[in-house]
Amino acid sequence: MTDHLLVTVEDGVATMTMNRPEARNAVSMEMRGAMLDAADDIEHDKSIRCVVLRGAGGNFSAGGDVKNFKAYLEMEPFERRTSFERRVHGVNAMMLALRRMEKPMIASVEGAAAGGGFSLMSACDLAIGSDESYYSFSYLAIGAGPDGGGSYHLPRNVGVRKALEIVMLGGKIDAAEAHRLGLLNWVVPAADIASETAKLARRLADGPTVSYGNIKRLMYASHANSYAQHLAMEAEGFGICAATDDWAEGVTAFLEKRKPQFEGK
Repeated sequence: MTDHLLVTVEDGVATMTMNRPEARNAVSMEMRGAMLDAADDIEHDKSIRCVVLRGAGGNFSAGGDVKNFKAYLEMEPFERRTSFERRVHGVNAMMLALRRMEKPMIASVEGAAAGGGFSLMSACDLAIGSDESYYSFSYLAIGAGPDGGGSYHLPRNVGVRKALEIVMLGGKIDAAEAHRLGLLNWVVPAADIASETAKLARRLADGPTVSYGNIKRLMYASHANSYAQHLAMEAEGFGICAATDDWAEGVTAFLEKRKPQFEGK
């Protein structure tokens, strides 16, 4: 176990807190492993119906721990290349575990979401940021390229030309601009970020969890599917949802003109 990632579960909401505030929650090897394990546990825990990812100490995450890169300077170029390829493949396993979860996942962003932290935020389904938060693809500062799926998500959010501008020219994006670009769903006052995140998480945790999973599968597959493939996928998903207790409750509540009480199954 490591204290680099704190995981709490309360009333169906799991909160993963990146906990290296002295390093702006830069992702250590220990944090990466803990997040991979936590994502696997959360995925298989049916009592958990929503996930929040946040950072401790007023920042989301500064991404990779560049201070720990010093040892790589002693390596020959080919050794550095192979070492970092292995390292980034380890990050990939964590990112895929987060994306595989069928429960809604919220990024709650304070302060910096930079480099790999930007990628982590982008991997979440929804993002809420404080009005004091800022965003940066900071790889150019060390002559590196994106990792963690950042270059996958960004063009899909803002278009290729704008993505190239953001990545190649660098600089900080403030919360208002991140919202305008579609990188954030909501911007809230810094003093309200915790309460507004909790309110959103509660709404999602009280919803039809299987339906959310189906919606995620459809949305994330939409760019790759043909129209016929997507129609077939929609039909299959509707059938899966119709077999749940929540679907029966939803239809019954509609007929009885009352609010449904979903149980996530």
